[in-house]
Amino acid sequence: MKTLNQKNQQIEKPSLEYYLNLQYPVTLYPDPEGGYVAKIKDLPGCFTQGETLEETMTNLNEARELWIETAYEADDNIPLPTSNDSYSGKLLVRMPKSLHRRLAETSEQEGVSLNQYIVSLLSAVK
Repeated sequence: MKTLNQKNQQIEKPSLEYYLNLQYPVTLYPDPEGGYVAKIKDLPGCFTQGETLEETMTNLNEARELWIETAYEADDNIPLPTSNDSYSGKLLVRMPKSLHRRLAETSEQEGVSLNQYIVSLLSAVK
């Protein structure tokens, strides 16, 4: 299938197989009522659940394929997978001197670096 780009030139649309073979990042978390929930944030509305991890991932793969096939047939935009390349893992934070002192003193008491201590505090936040 051919589509028009912004300059009204025909370009070749990638095949359905191309989109089905893309690897999308998955978010998976336990459901408070039991089982698991999984979603693909790059494909809006593409999520599922299951009783086991295996069942959940099987269901998510099926949901992903159906999402992509439906969008492809409707000639809708199919987003490409995002990557973690835009996240360096570095963050500069300004804070009051008093907070800096408290964090440094507590990290010393815990026997870890200030960076390790702050990361542990941040990772505990949901």
